[in-house]
Amino acid sequence: MSMKRVLVTGASGFLGGHVVARLAVSGVPALAQGRDARRCEALEAAGYAVARLDLSRPFDASLHPWLGEVDAIIHCAALSAPFGWLADFEAANVTATQNLVAFAHRQGLRRFVHISSPSVGFAFRDQLGITEDSPLPAPVNHYARTKQQGEKIVLAAPDIGPVVLRPRGIYGAGDRALLPRLLQAARQRALPLFRDGKARIDLTHVDDVVDAVLAALDAGSVAERQVFNISSGEVLPVRRIAEQACARAGVKARWRKMPLGPAMLAAGLMETVAVRLPGRPEPPVTRYGLGLFAYAQSLDIAKARDILGWTPKVSFDEGLDRTFAEAGEASGARVGATA
Repeated sequence: MSMKRVLVTGASGFLGGHVVARLAVSGVPALAQGRDARRCEALEAAGYAVARLDLSRPFDASLHPWLGEVDAIIHCAALSAPFGWLADFEAANVTATQNLVAFAHRQGLRRFVHISSPSVGFAFRDQLGITEDSPLPAPVNHYARTKQQGEKIVLAAPDIGPVVLRPRGIYGAGDRALLPRLLQAARQRALPLFRDGKARIDLTHVDDVVDAVLAALDAGSVAERQVFNISSGEVLPVRRIAEQACARAGVKARWRKMPLGPAMLAAGLMETVAVRLPGRPEPPVTRYGLGLFAYAQSLDIAKARDILGWTPKVSFDEGLDRTFAEAGEASGARVGATA
């Protein structure tokens, strides 16, 4: 598709920032939306057009001179966390999506690429080769619940050319969640080893996710109202992932064999206590977090290959090389060093 300008939400975040940078390289004009003032200033200093919009409030083209030129949206913005206030998740993941879809309707947009999450299909059991049409289980937390709702909102708007992507475990330079959380946990305590280390998962380097986003942006009408799984296709033991990441960061990975049932019960109690504490702080351990260390999870990515013409290119080993090399170039320090 030939685009006049693409609105990229969450551009002050990890994935959105990478998408904006790639669009610039590809010669596609972008309007970067964000709320983080410092990061928006950095985007502006780098020469990007920035709209500091609060997506939880209705908006129109009058709020920025280039909003009227937008003819496609890549919606990366979201509140992604295993714990927190339902109202915050609803504002960031549901209301914001409703407002963007309403804007897309008014502007007559031709394509709406919505970044969802495989968390919508997470369950406390082994699930290998999950397809896009697998029945969704009851959501395990507020994030999964509101991302399910966001998907429904977008897919119910056929006139804006909706395409939904579910990228698994995005990592890379600039990641402030997956690897930093893992490294922080490894520094503080022994990591839990459940079920004799049977847990496996497929992660995705951010460059592969950006490739999928651009493929969805450029896809024909056959991709519209479709959901696509995105991952490396490389299903690795969680223990190997943790040990390799820790080795790159200079952290010694320690393991402690634990029975899963009592650990889940303890995590549930921590969540119950945290809900009642002022500010509702995230507990040290959540049931969802333990589930990632306990179960085998993978996605079937054949549909993205067949319809979007996308295939992953970055192995986990190469992804770690890129992540730590690029982070070192940017900050002179190993990724996660200040997490």
